[in-house]
Amino acid sequence: MVPAGACLLAGIVGGLVLLDVLPEPMPALAQSHGLVMTLGFLGTVIALERAVALGRPWGYLAPVALGGGGLSALLVPAQTLSSVLLVLGSAVLVGVYAALWRRQGSAALAVQSLAAVMALGAATLAALGAPVSVAVPWLAGFVVLTIAGERAELAVLMSTHIGSRVLVASAGVSIGVFAATLWPSAGSALLGAGVIVLTAVLAGTDVARKTVGGTGLPRFAAAAMLAGYAWLGVAGIIWLVGAEPGPRAYDAVIHAVFLGFAMSMVMAHAPIILPAVLGRALPYSPAMYVPLVTLHAGLAIRLLGGDAYGLEVWHDIGGVVNVIALLAFALVTVVSATRGGRRSGGTAAGTPSARRAVATTPAHGAVDAHTAAGAGS
Repeated sequence: MVPAGACLLAGIVGGLVLLDVLPEPMPALAQSHGLVMTLGFLGTVIALERAVALGRPWGYLAPVALGGGGLSALLVPAQTLSSVLLVLGSAVLVGVYAALWRRQGSAALAVQSLAAVMALGAATLAALGAPVSVAVPWLAGFVVLTIAGERAELAVLMSTHIGSRVLVASAGVSIGVFAATLWPSAGSALLGAGVIVLTAVLAGTDVARKTVGGTGLPRFAAAAMLAGYAWLGVAGIIWLVGAEPGPRAYDAVIHAVFLGFAMSMVMAHAPIILPAVLGRALPYSPAMYVPLVTLHAGLAIRLLGGDAYGLEVWHDIGGVVNVIALLAFALVTVVSATRGGRRSGGTAAGTPSARRAVATTPAHGAVDAHTAAGAGS
């Protein structure tokens, strides 16, 4: 988790550099911002959780390589090393999903496997020197399909048909990613349509619609997930109506996906996933709402005031507020983990059955992460 945390901090600094708030401390910091945040931070966290679920030593090569690739991307002389590590980490992640598939295949796991292919595609394009804008649909596909597969894995308890619906919708998104690479204008519209359909399927079947009426951790997680779906829908609409995005639409769609959707989902799942990979409880606290609300407020300011109306000052203010939200999330997580202490029971919380139990918790009472992960309450 140390490389992932370092990539997150580097990505935050890179964001401030792009906003002209800070001078660039490293020549490649702003240029590598997207890869560091997506493959270096999110990729490492996702790969680590999957490696824990697999339980094989070789599986940990994926998070190690992705984290190392994200960090080395910050150093100009190490660009070749970074490319090799990111491609290696993504390829191993594909192998991890293949091993998990041999244990027990499912539509939800197929969606997550497809997401790993998206990560490998993004890393390969970057290694070949393609512009970041070309890799963005692949990076978005990696994040969106990973989360979609995780939510589908949990939603099958409500209906056995949900997994196949999510798989079909995810296949549409994948086709859109390929099309956007070959024919940017028409392909972006197709990608947007696929994202909108997938969002409708996920939001319409997610148990979060019920648990948002509860209290404690179930309510917090549900609120974060539903807000994330809203921003994913916004991104889909921008792709659909904007065709090949201009600078402001490009900024809006990137941050709607990677901040509004992905980071909101990270905040929702942190009390569940992190105890499995860190071995420490992460008790729920009402303070978790602070970074969540700040994140979405900043994003609304950035997209509505900055990107939609072209008000540069609002764009910058929203960006700074987003940075504050990410720092607040890191702080709340560290404080909660410190107070939570060591977990007992190993890494069982990382298994699909444990995550299903947590996600379908009846919406009552304040549930801390130790209880949720260990007892499935």
